Amino acid sequence: MAAESFRLRGRVFLSFNLRTLTGLHIGGSDVGVEIGGIDKTVIRDVLSNQPYIPGSSLRGKMRSLTEKYQGKPQNKPIGRASIHTCNQKEEYLRCSVCQVYGVPAEKGFNSPTRLVVRDVHLEPASAERLRNEAHTDLPFTEIKTEVAIDRITSVANPRRMERVPRDVVFGPAEMVYSVFAGGDCDPARDIENLRVVVLGLKLLEDDYLGGLGSRGSGRVKVEGLRLGLKDGRSYGPEPEWLTPAPLAGLGALDGQMEELLAEIKRRLLA
Repeated sequence: MAAESFRLRGRVFLSFNLRTLTGLHIGGSDVGVEIGGIDKTVIRDVLSNQPYIPGSSLRGKMRSLTEKYQGKPQNKPIGRASIHTCNQKEEYLRCSVCQVYGVPAEKGFNSPTRLVVRDVHLEPASAERLRNEAHTDLPFTEIKTEVAIDRITSVANPRRMERVPRDVVFGPAEMVYSVFAGGDCDPARDIENLRVVVLGLKLLEDDYLGGLGSRGSGRVKVEGLRLGLKDGRSYGPEPEWLTPAPLAGLGALDGQMEELLAEIKRRLLA
């Protein structure tokens, strides 16, 4: 069978900030934590020691929420959890989730993954405020103490969790969405599937990011949205921003979505 050929028609760039509305815990390594110290630490950048949001955490949460919203079967075990992945080519061609987020390469029928999600670091002004103004328990973070009660013995078991405080901004976040032609790729369908990316962000705002979400952590808000474009036929160093002024939030993006998709189609499908 001849190898398939794919061509990049263009890339759509989505830039935004994430503001914490409650404390945020995305776990790091607890190796080396001392007795009496923190039970669950946050992930930190090794150079700056600042907490950050891994792109894998953001992307994985968006995918998981979208799978459940669309009622996709959770048919692939990953550790103690399960995710959805299409098992047949015909199923894949009808599945917007797997086309946007990808399937394992060993399936043999997948086309290039459309969505790339970068790590998101602390916005400089928020980092400066946490460093110099906020009275945090640890550099850039707070400690939340939870007490678990043994239902049989009534013995209290306190646990100390590290969190980024509320009202802290991470950003700019960057998502890069590729539009392909060739093989089974349909560039018009790819552009329509941008709605799936925006849906994932909407679902995230009403859920939580990271851990301890059922106990109050992880609520975030998307702010300062910009949407840009690079045409594959004249691939420049910077995106052309189709929303020159940042949009306040996802509601504002919704109001322009049809117009933006039409413009992307006009540029990339001509």
